[in-house]
Amino acid sequence: MRQRACLASRTSSHAGVPRNALAVVFAGVAAALHLGKPPPAVSALQATLGIDLVEAGFLLSLVQVAGMCLGMVFGLVADAFGLRRSMLAGLALVTGASVLGGWVGRTVDAGPGAIHWLLALRALEGVGFLLAVMPGPGLIRTLSPPGAEKKALGLWGAYMPLGVALALLLGPSLIAWGGWPGWWWVLSAVSALAALWVLLAVPGDQRPAIPASLSPRWTAPLLDTIRASGPRTLALAFGVYSAQWMAVIGFLPAIYAGAGVPAAWNAALTALAAAMNIVGNVSGGRFLQRGVAPERLLRWGFVVMALGGVAAFAQIGAPASTVGLPPALRYVAVCLFSLAGGMIPATLFMLSTRLAPGPSTVSTTVGMMQQASSLGQFIAPPAVAWIAHRVGGWQWTWGVTLACSLAGLALAARVAPARSAAGTAR
Repeated sequence: MRQRACLASRTSSHAGVPRNALAVVFAGVAAALHLGKPPPAVSALQATLGIDLVEAGFLLSLVQVAGMCLGMVFGLVADAFGLRRSMLAGLALVTGASVLGGWVGRTVDAGPGAIHWLLALRALEGVGFLLAVMPGPGLIRTLSPPGAEKKALGLWGAYMPLGVALALLLGPSLIAWGGWPGWWWVLSAVSALAALWVLLAVPGDQRPAIPASLSPRWTAPLLDTIRASGPRTLALAFGVYSAQWMAVIGFLPAIYAGAGVPAAWNAALTALAAAMNIVGNVSGGRFLQRGVAPERLLRWGFVVMALGGVAAFAQIGAPASTVGLPPALRYVAVCLFSLAGGMIPATLFMLSTRLAPGPSTVSTTVGMMQQASSLGQFIAPPAVAWIAHRVGGWQWTWGVTLACSLAGLALAARVAPARSAAGTAR
């Protein structure tokens, strides 16, 4: 019996990820491509529309408006509306907004009108992005057999850095081929293809599209999550992590372009730095499986991010004779910054299942984390761009990353007591 059980366990642990779960992962990557599409286009947008760095920062961050305002609510809405319906609606929104954005670039004269249209469409993309990605973990749990669930969720955990890395890698070539409007249209085709795959591969929702009434039980998970300290700690930690990561990775193309790095090398170096975050996600999961305490992983991640940010950007001396690390070492520091940061979301998503007030509030806890993440990604890029504009360079970016990392370390110190309290309560 024991041998038979071991054989069954071994078989299930090597089960492949089903194709319909892969369709969900691809949908997440397609949505994240839209999140990462502005960075390689910043120079082209400045040339054609005359936007400044602060406006470019808002173009990067406006996609987070829906998440920072309604992340928790959208988690509840996805469950009520239906997970598959929510994902399809979100993909349709990002596709339509991206099509219209390309149309603005082709038909509207450069000036405030075009910029305002792009900013408004970017906010609409944020709504679509949230609707598309919030149902992902729930759909994967439903579609995957027990032996493949962890593997599929591991793939889902990398959807954001993978989508951003692909956008940074492919964007410059496609922008050179069809301009930034063509880049917008290519990504709209990708998200439309993802919607078609989800439509064909993922079974329809079994729940009614709209609940008959909003009973107190429907809002109870929201109130329980808001009142609990554990989810708030996780959300704040996720916010200070994602704020600094997006601020650094989002502006790397502009930083390297200003330094005279050729476009092809610019794309490859930026994409590699973003992809290091995927390695960090996977490594974080393995460390957790081997029994490393989550608060220790959080400390490691934030300490290395702090050191990497300082090493990558800090300079000493007057603007005409600044002293800093050689460019190669600065790039290594950026890669370490991204890699160590990847351990943080992997750890926080695992903790969300333990520090949520109960099993019925896990998705709402993830929604709170997404809300804080969106708020951080909304604030940090314009802040970093404003500082760079005021001082005439990126040499003070380390101040933002150091402040975020120190806040993250303070929050990591609260994880162990929260885990002990949660274990006692259960």
